[in-house]
Amino acid sequence: MYYNDRIKWVRDCKNITQKEMADHLGIRQQQYARYEKAVNIMPITYLPEICKYLGVSADYILGLKDEEDFRKKSNKKKS
Repeated sequence: MYYNDRIKWVRDCKNITQKEMADHLGIRQQQYARYEKAVNIMPITYLPEICKYLGVSADYILGLKDEEDFRKKSNKKKS
């Protein structure tokens, strides 16, 4: 899974829209959608803000930690 897939997956799990994410980053929704679809490469400068907003680590987004780690963290928050 690539970083754009992970961002989209977590965003969907948290019921955050592309528009909400784009607004948070200060960009248009269409531009954000291009990043998620890998049409454009997302600037690395957005990574810390995306991680904070989604509540995940950069290691997870970059694929250095397993997907299961996010699920465990997500399940703990729901309890």
